[in-house]
Amino acid sequence: MKKLVILVLAIALMLVASFAIADGIKVGIINNPPSESGYRAANVLDFETVFSAENGYEVLTYYSLRNDEQLSAARQFINDGVDYLLISAAETTGWDAVLQDAQEAGVTVFLFDRMIDCDPSLYAAAVVSDMAVEGETAVNWLLAQNLEVYNVVHIQGAMGSDAQLGRTGALEAQFEAGTMNKVVQQTATWDEAEAKRIVESVINSGADFNVIYAENDGMARGAVAALDEAGITHGVNGKVIVMGFDCNKWALREVLAGNWNYDGQCSPFQAQVIHEMIQTLENGGEIEGLNEKKQIISVERGFDASEITEDDIATYGLGD
Repeated sequence: MKKLVILVLAIALMLVASFAIADGIKVGIINNPPSESGYRAANVLDFETVFSAENGYEVLTYYSLRNDEQLSAARQFINDGVDYLLISAAETTGWDAVLQDAQEAGVTVFLFDRMIDCDPSLYAAAVVSDMAVEGETAVNWLLAQNLEVYNVVHIQGAMGSDAQLGRTGALEAQFEAGTMNKVVQQTATWDEAEAKRIVESVINSGADFNVIYAENDGMARGAVAALDEAGITHGVNGKVIVMGFDCNKWALREVLAGNWNYDGQCSPFQAQVIHEMIQTLENGGEIEGLNEKKQIISVERGFDASEITEDDIATYGLGD
């Protein structure tokens, strides 16, 4: 009899556990892989921390830098019956049909980190950085340096991504206006080694340049490695101005040391905001405080070598 009671209790506990899982909010997260950059590693960790079983979520995740693979994963998550679909898209286009499928299936969509080029009716909210403002802030800083000539090596991120389009836009406007000269403009797809190869090629060509505008910190580091190997000075009082984005702590230390001139902030912390909005919806409330594009914009800034402090690195830096 005692064994029977224990068996019944064990079965009951298993049933309770299974119901708890079934009652969890089922979330599918589409993101870029953490290996993409220090920024992305922080972003992935943020979502893994917030969207956990302890917080009442059953989570499906998929990581890819390819838009077609992300789209396939999103369709699978919809078929799997997720309640919410959270997306940081590899590219801004191509998502309309999938988002419409999600809407028809009763799946609520949140965008994070990056916008998608679609009608705002297809998602509940977007918690994002304003990549265009990031680019404008960086380019305005560069213009304020009052160089006699701007010969720019422009190293782009993954083409078609919101980050690439935003950080490219303001600089491209200067090229078109003739205020800056485009020595080379080429994508390294966020990759440090590829950025190094691009700068090595420019150096070997004999082209004159005095600005490296790299659209993330890793690519800026690769560019600097090529400069160092060629004996070309950079940073404060150097021949070449170095600019990066994302504000990894190691990158901000390069700015503080005067080896780089500028680093643009991009906040990776969107998960808690989305979690709070999901809880609002689950409790029958409505999401408030959104703009016409249903966005919540992260407040960000740029860091200059002449002004950055250790406190800035501790407060705003990502990683170790």
